[in-house]
Amino acid sequence: MSPATSFLIDRGEVRIAVHAFGHGPRIVMMPSLGRGASDFFDIAPRLAAAGYRALCPEPRGLGGSNGPLHGITLHDFARDIATVIEHDGGEPTVVAGHAFGNFVARTMAADYPQLVRAVVLLAATHTWPLAQDLRDSINRCHQMDLPEAVRLKHLQHVFFAPGNDARVWLDGWNEEVMHAERAATEATPKAQWWTAGTAPVLDVLSLLDPLSPPDSVNCYRDQWEADRVTIARIDHAAHALLPEQPAAVAAAVIQYMKQLGA
Repeated sequence: MSPATSFLIDRGEVRIAVHAFGHGPRIVMMPSLGRGASDFFDIAPRLAAAGYRALCPEPRGLGGSNGPLHGITLHDFARDIATVIEHDGGEPTVVAGHAFGNFVARTMAADYPQLVRAVVLLAATHTWPLAQDLRDSINRCHQMDLPEAVRLKHLQHVFFAPGNDARVWLDGWNEEVMHAERAATEATPKAQWWTAGTAPVLDVLSLLDPLSPPDSVNCYRDQWEADRVTIARIDHAAHALLPEQPAAVAAAVIQYMKQLGA
């Protein structure tokens, strides 16, 4: 679905393209490694219909967003999101990140606590380092020079639960952005962002995600203060989550927003 409106924000050498849906308490959503804002275009209208304002910024290098991609850290990506929130009114906002996007959301909460009402982790990785077969599949599924059948096999292995159509993610990858986001993560000390500051957290778990096996369900609740972390479980989904179960994801976020009093 197309966004209700789109706009550009300029900050020095950075330009951020933002897609907006609805009105009400604000939710800003950040996509996975090397992917763009359209991954949220099935979820954002559901949030808007429930009375919320869903903002979907494009990462640098995608969809009209531009800015340095070398020599940066997660703090730079977080500053981009802070700019979006400030431009849109500046009230404390729920920030949601899918996979890599949750790294940016956590950094936002650590760097700009005054702008963050809560953090939503969508298919956040619970186990690290990743098993080599999982890492290999993540690397190969977006290699556009590989045969489609090979890419589909790797997409299915990591990102999609049995019975879910991995073809929907054959496109939408950007290698340059992916490498920049990985480099930014490696350049940022984990202690600076891992705990999402002290913000409340909703951990939305895909029950068939190989990056978060069943014995890791309480990972963040155990690591952080238990009363900070709410857990929502989504069945019939793996690491892709968003295209697999958009209605269930939207419902979990809406329920959490109501729990926050939004």
